[in-house]
Amino acid sequence: MSDFKKSYKERLHNRSEEATTVRKIVAIVLAVLAVVLIIVLISGYLYIKSSLQPVDQDDESQINVEVPIGSSTSQIASILKENDVIKNEIIFRFYTKFKNETGFQAGNYSFTASMTLDEIIESLKTGKIVKEPAVRVTIPEGRNLEQIAEVYAEKFDFSEEEFMETANDEEYVNELIEDYPSLLSDEVLDEDIRYPLEGYLYATTYDYFVEDPSVEQIIEEMVSRTDAAVNERSEELEEMDMSVHEVITMASLIENEAPNEESRKEIAGVFYNRLDENMRLQTDPTVLYALGEHKDRVLYEDLEVDSPYNTYQEEGLPVGPISSFNANSLEATINPTESDYLYFLANSDGEIFYAETLEEHNELREEHINTGDEEQLPEDEPE
Repeated sequence: MSDFKKSYKERLHNRSEEATTVRKIVAIVLAVLAVVLIIVLISGYLYIKSSLQPVDQDDESQINVEVPIGSSTSQIASILKENDVIKNEIIFRFYTKFKNETGFQAGNYSFTASMTLDEIIESLKTGKIVKEPAVRVTIPEGRNLEQIAEVYAEKFDFSEEEFMETANDEEYVNELIEDYPSLLSDEVLDEDIRYPLEGYLYATTYDYFVEDPSVEQIIEEMVSRTDAAVNERSEELEEMDMSVHEVITMASLIENEAPNEESRKEIAGVFYNRLDENMRLQTDPTVLYALGEHKDRVLYEDLEVDSPYNTYQEEGLPVGPISSFNANSLEATINPTESDYLYFLANSDGEIFYAETLEEHNELREEHINTGDEEQLPEDEPE
């Protein structure tokens, strides 16, 4: 065989081997790509399936979410993800688009991590909570910490004493101070303050989706609501020459002294006028709080109670709040009605009369107040 033919056959053989090698490489690459594609598809399927499931189907604890007016679906998805109501905001957006869901309403919602996407969407469309709460608790405005403990002890499986013990635990209060720095400060741990969290547990209706929430869960939810209410007014509060603690203290006084929104603003104005004149506030609810009891009438002898809460004895604001407060009591504290009044009194029908001078105040007392008992302290007794 000539050298030429031999060389030609070798080249053919080499090309055949190269083609075989190429085919093998291509086959391997295609097989790998197929495996990768299958893995990607399976992983994607499992990921999407997981993202469509509740965050935690066993977690029925309440998650409060605010959806602002004008929020888009994307913004709502982000809010829900930030609050751990959904697993994935992109999947939520695609799911709502796939199902052609629109018309979500702004508002305050109570979700749980156990809710499905369909339940969440239905809630957002109707503006209502789809899941029925296991327990609903209403805390009226003006209730102090002991009264709040009593309400909860009637609803859940813990005692008033256990609630109070947790609320007054210094280590726990310090944790709350760290978690809510714009609301709580070391002022609440003043040794003269009766209960550190007095006034900081927001009065409203709470829905619980479990039958046995812990005391810590309850307290943290209430503190969170107060924090939200105060932070809504943060810009106005920054302009005031008062700490947040002092603002909440004033709001609690107004809550207990005034019967309605209009009178709260008027009485707030009177209190500020007194502080400007270095007069004592002399408000009866602080005396009752100092006494630690409810009385229909405050007597002269009650004014002698030695307490940093007694505004008949102490100058300025009391050492701390005396109860929870209403939103319009906070509004009155921030935006009181301006006047020259230094005195006020209420008749038996709850009508309030204001005066600029002590003389005018006493005339109004003679005209509108007839106690029939000299031992009873007239409303708003001046110094």
